Parts: sequence; C-alpha cells; structure tokens
Amino acid sequence: MSSLITEDEISHEQELVWLEDVSSLDYVRQSLDRLASRRGKPAYHRDGRMVGYAVLGPKAKASRSSGTFRRRVFWLLPHDRDTDPQGLYATGAPAEAVDPGTIAPRVKGYKTERSEGGPPSSAMREIGTHLSL
Repeated sequence: MSSLITEDEISHEQELVWLEDVSSLDYVRQSLDRLASRRGKPAYHRDGRMVGYAVLGPKAKASRSSGTFRRRVFWLLPHDRDTDPQGLYATGAPAEAVDPGTIAPRVKGYKTERSEGGPPSSAMREIGTHLSL
C-alpha cells in the first residue's frame, strides 16, 4: 500500500520503467513486491495489468530469509477508472493508488485531486498547482 511504503524501502531505486504511457492515467496502484532480481520486468500475478516497475541499484540487498528484493510494481485492475470511468472509482481511488505524475525513483508519490476523480479548481489550474491529498 502506498501509505505503508517508506522512503527507506525505495531508497535503492535507480529508475522506473513504464510499460505504457501513464500521462493520461488519473492514478496507478503501487505495491512493494518480493522479486527474484533487482532489474528486469517482473512476473505479474494479479488480475488486470502491470503498467510499470522499479529497477534497483547494485547496492540493494536481498532479504536474508528469502533471497528476494522488495521492488515497487505499478498496476491497474479491470474495474479501475481507466477502463470503467463510471464504475466503482468514478470518484475516489483505491488506498494504494497514487497520481503517476507524482512518482519518481525514490519518491513514493501521493494522491491528488486528479487521482481522486475531481478536476483541479480553475484557480489551481491557473497557477499550475495540484492539491496533495
């Protein structure tokens, strides 16, 4: 869950790889998955689709108990707003969702008016500011 991801847990991110253009997405879901390697496209085992993932730098350490690395994976489910705009998340967003425009390597991202389903106010658009929720 995005609120549970700490800066320390993503401190070894080197880059984010997007598998599709996320500029038109209001939100993406993010999670920390246990993966076998620091790099490369991970296997995906959820409904829906993976839209991106993090690549870790060489100093990232594997878990002593499992030998896996914790890496962020970004994904969407079939009932998310991008495929069902009038559905469950017509307004609001899942707990683990963040605005993809707020994500960067080593930056966990946050919700915005856009990710919550509401357009920014005209005053906010004029000054180019987004409300962080």
